[in-house]
This record gives sequence, C-alpha cells and structure tokens, in this order.
Amino acid sequence: MKSDYFDVVGPMFNSGAECEKILRKLPEWFGIEQAVTDYRVEIDNLPTFLIKVREQNCGFISLKNHFKESVELYVMGILPEYHGQGIGRAAVESVTEYCRSQGIEYMQVKTVSPARNWPEYEKTRKFYLALGFKPLEEFPLFWGPENPCLQMIKRISQ
Repeated sequence: MKSDYFDVVGPMFNSGAECEKILRKLPEWFGIEQAVTDYRVEIDNLPTFLIKVREQNCGFISLKNHFKESVELYVMGILPEYHGQGIGRAAVESVTEYCRSQGIEYMQVKTVSPARNWPEYEKTRKFYLALGFKPLEEFPLFWGPENPCLQMIKRISQ
C-alpha cells in the first residue's frame, strides 16, 4: 500500500534487526527482554511488512501462517510518535488485503487480556476491536500468569 504519507512494503524476510529497533522504542508493550530477543529471531523467518514514512521505518507487522485458511498477526509495532494517525489501521488493512489475495479466510491476533489491568493493552484491544476483531478465548497461562492472553479473530474473506 502506498499513500502520500507512508508506504507498507512487503512481505519480506530477515527483518528482525529493523523490527527490534522499533520494539525497543515501545517498552510499555515490549518491556520483557527475552520476548524482544525471541521476536527478533522469529521475525527473520516470518513474512513481515515494514511501514515507512519518508523512507524511514516507523513500524512493522509480522505474520505467522498456522494453516492455509488462517494467519496470525503475530507481532506489530508502530513508533509512539506515529500513534493515533491512522497508520496502524491502514497498515493492518493493507496486510489484510494481501492475506485475502493469498486465499486466507481468518486472521487472529493475541494480546494481553483485560484480566490484567494494563492501560497500554486496553488501547491495543480497542484498536483491534475497531478493526473488526472479536474476542475468541482467554488463555490465563499462555504467556504466564502475569500476562494472560486474549485471542481475537476476524473473518477476512467470504
């Protein structure tokens, strides 16, 4: 996707180093060192879309294919100075369009459950709800008892 303001480029692989730079600027969401390290390694092997403003990386979305019918929006990060400008929404819509073109029917995302009172993740859940994702199931121990997981899902093709 290309707009007058930003581009969504991908999918590409071996983007872990670039994405790690963004994750490290989002400590409210990605403050666990081992998680950031694990994301960097895993992103290298996942189809990733870089979000660029004036040729500079300001965000990314990495996907994980579990089955031919479904994909997980595995990890997403947008630099804080670009929050609230519609870039994240447009980037997810662009990636969703790509997934539709690949014959994928469902997209899921995992985020921190409302069972954990965490204001940043309240914003994250509202973001996904606004994009049409619906809560599917909570997994209290998926990431450990301090980070209960909420799985959300969206049908992206008919």
